[in-house]
Amino acid sequence: MTRPVFYNARSTARITDFFPSRRPLEFHNRLPGYKPTPLIDAPALARSLGVGQLWIKDESLRLQMPSFKILGASWAIYQALGEHRGGRMPPWITLKELVRHLAPLRPLKLVAATAGNHGCAVAHMAALFGLEAHIFAPVGTAPARIQAIECEGASVTIVDGTYDDAVERASDEASERCLVISDTSWPGYETIPRWVIDGYSTIFWEIDEQLHKWGESGPDLVVVQIGVGALAAAVVRHYRRSALAVQPKIVGVEPTRAACVLASMCAGRIVEVPGPHLSIMAGLNCGTPSVVAWPIISSGIDLFVAVDDDRARQGMCALAGAGITAGETGAAGVAGLIDLLTDADADRSQAFLDIDSSTRVLVLATEGATDPAAYARIVGDASAALLWQYAEAF
Repeated sequence: MTRPVFYNARSTARITDFFPSRRPLEFHNRLPGYKPTPLIDAPALARSLGVGQLWIKDESLRLQMPSFKILGASWAIYQALGEHRGGRMPPWITLKELVRHLAPLRPLKLVAATAGNHGCAVAHMAALFGLEAHIFAPVGTAPARIQAIECEGASVTIVDGTYDDAVERASDEASERCLVISDTSWPGYETIPRWVIDGYSTIFWEIDEQLHKWGESGPDLVVVQIGVGALAAAVVRHYRRSALAVQPKIVGVEPTRAACVLASMCAGRIVEVPGPHLSIMAGLNCGTPSVVAWPIISSGIDLFVAVDDDRARQGMCALAGAGITAGETGAAGVAGLIDLLTDADADRSQAFLDIDSSTRVLVLATEGATDPAAYARIVGDASAALLWQYAEAF
């Protein structure tokens, strides 16, 4: 079987003169509970993998939510609500003032499709702003993730189909009193997904600030999960901007059962990977790339790799050994890094990416244990994580 890797000879060091705005960061800073998430230095894991340094951005608790998704959802909702009012939002300082500005919009419902985290984020913001929320989730979504959405006060509809089917159901709800807040895009629906990408920029401004405090320059290699491509697009926009003197290599990671971007790269155009998409990396179970993200990631990512569920389990245990609790999707970036550095074809991947014993790597741990029962089965007690120390996982 051919190893699921795409070496992107068409990637460019600088894709645009675009400079990511700090406005989303300024907005997030005013939300209740905001603080930068930790950037973890993992020297033992770096040594095990044969790289110089490994920095892990831990998004397991972000704005009272268990994943990074709240950053994109909150900024997109804020922008969409301002537009729905007929223009930009009036000045505000406190959340109470902002909610008062939104009062004339009620009744208003926010709608989204989700595999768990995005829907929970949309529901949380709806509750914060005094709005309704209705979330569509594909059949097979973990009960714990459904419960988390419902605990935010949202109604949930289970769609007998894939995530892409849930997106279609959600899109049908759009009306004057119902805003669709999607992190993927399709022809005719592109503005809100762009705002979602903008919202993720907060992650990378925080990373820059932390590395500056440590006296470090930016990473040589960034590894990012790909679902529909929104987070990966934010990575490319930050690290391919012309203001950077040296751009890192970028790797995108998908599940083998839902590698829609890798398949699209091989085809040279957006293609759909038919379902069912059954990877345990539920947040990455997407059959079609976002049309907004596609031109960014297809030109800005150097290498695409698809990993199986066993790699995701290894990634979870590796992160646990570094003191980080990450769910299956959250560990996918580390899983991809493990695959690239330990697979039989590792020499070719390392040569293509210029990886050696001095390489400084940034990986995103994008979610916590959003399905606690699955996390307990996979990671178990501390002894499971210790397997990493002896490289038995390989």
